[in-house]
Amino acid sequence: MKCNNAGKIAETIAVWYFKLHGFAVVKRNFITGRGTGAGEIDLIVTKNNMLVFVEVKKRKSIEDAAYSIKESQQKRIWKAAENFIKNNSKYQDCDVRFDAFLMNSIFSFKHIPDAWRIWE
Repeated sequence: MKCNNAGKIAETIAVWYFKLHGFAVVKRNFITGRGTGAGEIDLIVTKNNMLVFVEVKKRKSIEDAAYSIKESQQKRIWKAAENFIKNNSKYQDCDVRFDAFLMNSIFSFKHIPDAWRIWE
């Protein structure tokens, strides 16, 4: 498995994980902005009135995956989430959550609901 394919495989496993847990997939790989200010959201899912923005990370260990989501990336994801909601009015009244889906192999992963919050 090539490195660039590993992330796509992790995202696909995350999609199936969320579907099996009753979530509907709204969007994969949502990108907003350009350059260093660009925000990318790996996966956007919804269940009931909850809109969830998911960061998917695959590393050699679950711990490495968790620590690879830096505060600067969290802020870019948050800005992308704001942009998504602003441009998709049907989600404006939803509760919002930021989750992490961490993997080190196809048989070893961890979903962390409400992995971080950003207050402004």
